[in-house]
Amino acid sequence: MTPTLVQHRTHAMSAAAPTSASSAEACARARDWAEIQERMLVPLYEAVYERLEVGSGTRLLGLGCGSGLALLIAASRGARVTGADSDRERLALARERMGSAATAAPATAAAAAPGGGSGGGGPGVAELLDADALAAADVDPTRPAYNLITAFQPIGCVAGDSEGLGPALEAAVARSDHGGAVVLTGWGPPERCATSGVLRLAGRLTERLRSAGGWRPALRDDLEDVAAQAGLKPDGSGRVACPFGYAGVESAVRGLLSTGLYAAAVRATDQSQVEKEITEALHPYRRRDGTVWMPNVFRYLIARTR
Repeated sequence: MTPTLVQHRTHAMSAAAPTSASSAEACARARDWAEIQERMLVPLYEAVYERLEVGSGTRLLGLGCGSGLALLIAASRGARVTGADSDRERLALARERMGSAATAAPATAAAAAPGGGSGGGGPGVAELLDADALAAADVDPTRPAYNLITAFQPIGCVAGDSEGLGPALEAAVARSDHGGAVVLTGWGPPERCATSGVLRLAGRLTERLRSAGGWRPALRDDLEDVAAQAGLKPDGSGRVACPFGYAGVESAVRGLLSTGLYAAAVRATDQSQVEKEITEALHPYRRRDGTVWMPNVFRYLIARTR
């Protein structure tokens, strides 16, 4: 399903013209993720950081770090952060963000070059790595190990996503302290996630492609299964309300498409059909002022390396 250390999917294109168009679309989706969708999970980031007392003693590795918002929040608390992602466009936006933060407050964050970084400095110094480069790099025994690994990209809505996270954790845990915390996150029960109904249409559109990334409902033990497969010891869990709120239907459609959860549906039908279906599915969640509001609950599991 995925490159070694991340959940986001990329698709190979054979012809020069489609590749160019696909690249532009990927950049647009990454920008929509950064500007619209990523902030929806801020309550989850903050709840986890508060519970684990993230601060100046934290050396954090964020798997599937996206465009870096969770890293910035941790860095603002004094943590030293590293992010890895195989979505090149999102990673480029993360570098922009961390670079801007470093310019505004040099002690807070410093962006690193692709595939490597400073690795030094005080709290807040950031490395932003291509996931494949992080997976391929040898473990450096002289380098401080991570004491917190986060996987904030929720699992439990795409066939195979929980299985695909295992190799990522295995590589990350090799760079972790013994007893270090690993945080896995997933969608809550479908009946408590209004967005599940909107995502379900992706399953209808991709019934024949279900094994290639179609939607599936979240399962109760998704996170525990991943932890067990990675040899981790569960050490607590929690639930966090993360409502999805949008300025309007257009914003909601763009934000939801940016998650990548409809990628298989787009391949099975076409972009305009998927947009039309999402717009119709959003109707129950539109307010009189035109905004869209969908209550959701997300779950996190804290596990420990052995």
